[in-house]
Amino acid sequence: MDDYTNTLVVVADDCPAAAKIPEPKGGKPTIASLEYELLTAHPYTYTRDDLLYEVHIRRQGLSAKELKSRGAAIRAELVAKPHPCMRASPLPKTYGWGVFHDGQSRIALVALGSAEYAKLAKDKTVTVLKAMRNKRG
Repeated sequence: MDDYTNTLVVVADDCPAAAKIPEPKGGKPTIASLEYELLTAHPYTYTRDDLLYEVHIRRQGLSAKELKSRGAAIRAELVAKPHPCMRASPLPKTYGWGVFHDGQSRIALVALGSAEYAKLAKDKTVTVLKAMRNKRG
């Protein structure tokens, strides 16, 4: 897992949108829609590991009973495997959201074109990384 701190993942150069809200597909939430929902409802709450776990359990539809009995094991198993960082998330690649990791690696979304996005992108104390491109160039 990444442990970015004071880092802004800026929108990919070939991103087709600016701060577009991801929609579920076929009546089911997508990774992007779940990440968006969690990060907008609870900014600066989740680290990458926390977000990965929350998205996973929601996509799997795990019951409260199962989470109570196996939640810690599920999380440990999940974070033990390699996963892409937020540079590969559809939010900065496709939907036009910057992803800011604060000093404690907690994540918040920042809309492309917003004053906050511009301020963070110019802040010399913030590391700026580009999201991965959608297509090889």
